[in-house]
Amino acid sequence: MYKINQITVLGSGIMGHGIAQISAMAGYNVILRDIEQAFLDKAMDKIKWSINKLVEKQKISQSEAEKIINRIHPVVELEQSLKNSNLIIEAVPEDLTLKKKVYEEIEKFATDDMIFASNTSTLPISEISAFTSRPDKFIGLHFFNPPQLMPLVEIIPGAKTEQQVTDLAINLVKEVKKTPIVCKKDVPGFIVNRIFIPLVHEAAYCLDRTGASMVEVDSASKYKMALPMGIFELADYTGMDVIHKATSEMYSRDKKVIFPHPKIQQLYENKELGQKTGKGFYQYQGDNYERVQLTEEAAEKFDPIPLVSIAVNNASWLISNGVCNREELEQALKLGMGLKRELFTTAESVGIQNIINTLKDLQTKYGSFYEPDPYLLSLQK
Repeated sequence: MYKINQITVLGSGIMGHGIAQISAMAGYNVILRDIEQAFLDKAMDKIKWSINKLVEKQKISQSEAEKIINRIHPVVELEQSLKNSNLIIEAVPEDLTLKKKVYEEIEKFATDDMIFASNTSTLPISEISAFTSRPDKFIGLHFFNPPQLMPLVEIIPGAKTEQQVTDLAINLVKEVKKTPIVCKKDVPGFIVNRIFIPLVHEAAYCLDRTGASMVEVDSASKYKMALPMGIFELADYTGMDVIHKATSEMYSRDKKVIFPHPKIQQLYENKELGQKTGKGFYQYQGDNYERVQLTEEAAEKFDPIPLVSIAVNNASWLISNGVCNREELEQALKLGMGLKRELFTTAESVGIQNIINTLKDLQTKYGSFYEPDPYLLSLQK
């Protein structure tokens, strides 16, 4: 069994510094590496702010806080950042070319016992691991944003990943007090994004096809589908840059997974990325996250059956294709998307036959993307 002596996190952005923080809180010695000292300084300031919040809330003591911060060592020089680490977690932006460059650089200094993990949210692990000489010691560790708060980590073994490496990843995730769910097949989008990203596009199509307003669609997705917030609201919170990139990567690998709406690309090209730029689907003011006013009255004006149908059909695809079972899927959606009621419970309340009929109708009008999945068809009574 492999044992983790020290972790190096490559990239100090939101994901990177969050992973570094929770790893240090679990007692690991962590090297946080980025290409500029200014990036690392900013990351350390954010980590200290987050840790101090835990002290203020009396969740940890001041001395514990100091120990956690002292376990994180910011480093610019790549070779130095890898010394004595045997788990490397890459958390650089979702760009395959950039990731290839990073892995080619770290291969120069990597020792034989090093395990590589990528925090990619959509890119197939087998593709990324092919940039290295160790696909057997390569795994996907998809933490959710922000890692300090989100309880789920999707674990994605590549085609050649050793079982020991998967076991090590599962243990690590439990050590950092998160819930691991293993994607048994390395499919684009994994589990949660395979459901969430297509939903954003389908919600945009609902605006075109039904004449409903964004607030009505969002209110229905919150109050009738049990999402934690509206789909457009969630998209703005996530960022149109993230959604556009995930869309491009998933669609390029599997046309069946997503039916892209041009609005997403348009918002991305206009740099209307959501909350972070002050405008996305909605308009925002100020730095604090603003909630859109969603109501049960507005929810009554829109029937979200097309959205439920797409979510359930993609969920069925994951089950049909052995990526996860139904229980794992529901847990992933609860922990990764904040779903407050099981997706298939919502499906049953809407009616499985109604969902299948909706998909068949959409298939007739708009094409094979909407074809009902065999698992969904098997649920007909």
